[in-house]
Amino acid sequence: MTTDDLLSQDPSWEPVIPLGKTARTRRELWRRKALWIGVWLVFLSSPVHDLLSGRHTTGGTVAGWLGLAVFVAVYLSLLFRDMGAAPYSPRLIGALIGSMAVLAVVLSLTFGSPWLGLFCYVSVACGMVLPLRLAFWAIPGAAATMLLVGIYAGLKEAVGLLVLVLLIGFAMTGVSQLVRTTVELRKARATVAQLAANEERLRLARDLHDLLGHSLSLITLKSELAGRMLPDHPDKAAQQVADIEQVSRQALVDVREAVTGYRRPRLAAELAGTQVALAAAGVTARLPAEPDLTGVSEDSESALAWALREAVTNVVRHSGARRCTVELVRRQTLDGPTLELCVEDDGSGGSGKAPGNGLTGLTERLEKAGGALEAGRTKQGFRLLARVPAPVSADVGSAS
Repeated sequence: MTTDDLLSQDPSWEPVIPLGKTARTRRELWRRKALWIGVWLVFLSSPVHDLLSGRHTTGGTVAGWLGLAVFVAVYLSLLFRDMGAAPYSPRLIGALIGSMAVLAVVLSLTFGSPWLGLFCYVSVACGMVLPLRLAFWAIPGAAATMLLVGIYAGLKEAVGLLVLVLLIGFAMTGVSQLVRTTVELRKARATVAQLAANEERLRLARDLHDLLGHSLSLITLKSELAGRMLPDHPDKAAQQVADIEQVSRQALVDVREAVTGYRRPRLAAELAGTQVALAAAGVTARLPAEPDLTGVSEDSESALAWALREAVTNVVRHSGARRCTVELVRRQTLDGPTLELCVEDDGSGGSGKAPGNGLTGLTERLEKAGGALEAGRTKQGFRLLARVPAPVSADVGSAS
């Protein structure tokens, strides 16, 4: 069963280990670590079975259990190193890995081939916690140590485990590097978003200053002038007050237009947001290329952007879909050239039997822009089609 299957059955479900995503709670961090531990516990079956077999003396069995417990404790402390009050120092990490290697050598020489699997844990620890440059040397070193122990003790199993120890160690190195890269990308994306928000705030402040600076200065000047004229020239003061009213009304109109422009969604921005939203919900998305909006009015573009936002919101929250396709195409209809936005998914389309407030509002928006909305269930899922007039004929990239 895939992640998409689980998401379709329960939209609230999320993977145990979202790759590169920072754990929000200590419980979530414990859960992630526990899964990593559980993957490798299979290699403990051989030494445990050996101790339970009864072929060792009582003292040897006690010593074996004690050595195995210490080895596992050191291994767990390395995996949970970032859950304490302070992270481990590089020197302490090196000492712990060295102690694991020493225990693996001693236990393998003492109890035989069933204990050679402990070197797999040494290799995993090297791949998980060491820097990449050191891990490339430590993992072959762990494999070579295991091979020398096997040759010295006449344990033929060491040759068979050699490739496994190398592969496991380097695989964990790749996983660790992938997680680090993903974390850095998430941080970079958050930084870019923050910079974009800061730039938008600066632009808003700059535009408001340009809009209101001159108007407010003029209002202040005319107010002072009217105050001085009022005792001796009330008619001229009245004219100044009328000018103040006219300037203030024009300033109000400018501010409203500016705010409307900021609030009007853009189709390109909504497509970018759609990509992020669907990816976060585990929905496989097919989106169009950069839209060509030649000849499309701002009101029509805004209506399509609102339609896309509402459709994607429904896909993420209510449909339980696993796939979603967004297409943006120009068509020649009986009413003239149109630009059509089609959002189709393989989900249930929600539980409502009648159109909700969102679809009703979209219909009204599109009608004001001269367009229309069609929405309903299909054999494969749910389909929303929004169209607006597009007087200029041009090719618009379809979904890729």
